[in-house]
Amino acid sequence: MITKIYEFCKRKIKENYKYLLSFIVLVLVFTIELPVAIYIPGGMIDLSKRVEVDKGYKTEGELAMSYVSMLRSSLPYVLLSYVIPNWDLEKQENVVYEGASVSQTIEIDKLYMQEGINNAIISAYNLAGKTVTVKNEKLKVIYVMEESKSKLKINDEIISVDDNTVKSTKDISEIVKNKNVGDTVNVKIIRNNKEKVIKSTVSLIDNEKKLGVASINLQELKTDPEVKIKTKDSESGSSGGLMASLAIYNSLTKNDITKGKIIAGTGTIDASGNVGEIGGVKYKILGSKKANIFLCPKENYEEAMKVKNENKLSMKIVSVESLKDAVNYLEGL
Repeated sequence: MITKIYEFCKRKIKENYKYLLSFIVLVLVFTIELPVAIYIPGGMIDLSKRVEVDKGYKTEGELAMSYVSMLRSSLPYVLLSYVIPNWDLEKQENVVYEGASVSQTIEIDKLYMQEGINNAIISAYNLAGKTVTVKNEKLKVIYVMEESKSKLKINDEIISVDDNTVKSTKDISEIVKNKNVGDTVNVKIIRNNKEKVIKSTVSLIDNEKKLGVASINLQELKTDPEVKIKTKDSESGSSGGLMASLAIYNSLTKNDITKGKIIAGTGTIDASGNVGEIGGVKYKILGSKKANIFLCPKENYEEAMKVKNENKLSMKIVSVESLKDAVNYLEGL
């Protein structure tokens, strides 16, 4: 019986091998990814619908975060990028953090997004004269250098080093500088909701004694009134900070700064309300064509105006350096 089945299969393969080979080639062409990234114009997310402030004021227009889209780098998409305008190829090494993989880069950007949301809340509440306080802080590993001899991982929460509680990267540096190169330190962490101790070796990196990790402070905030911000698992990065802070501010104050218009934009924000430079402004503007106004950091203004003029867009490009700048401009519409 088995012999008959074998002979049957062998015969069918011989009769149809050309079709089978063609199928295999097609599967490989569409599934194997090349070491490049393909950037294309993104779109807009109305953050006024993502922000929920207790008894907050309604927004008549839109306060939209502009984003970049990135396609899988399979061969058909790569070939299409040579004929479709504004589909641009980038080497993978230029779109990931140094020494990090694509998945690690996404994980790092998710941590930056959390920091950006906190900064948006703090800056908006302070400008609106509302109460925001820090309940708790978590020190999270955001990067592990290639030279590091530590087994720490991205997203580990560091609690202490050699039983010394640490709250910042500076605290870790102060402990490590008093050690010798090659010394082992005990780093207490929380990983996957479990507390454990990770042994790490002090290394000489850039002529300094280091563990070879970078960290970020993520705060747990208490606000009055309470605020909730919805996010999706597919989202990452901090470039939506400016627009998130505007959406929060607008929900906290009676005067609707949108005046019923579609306000799109991009830019990082710190806890003091300062707006920072971002990448990919070209794709964000091209994905926000229906916007009346596009807010961007001053560092991106020249490129933004070039994209607008080359594509004959009708939106008004406005350069801002802070949340206060953006609010003052919108209030004056």
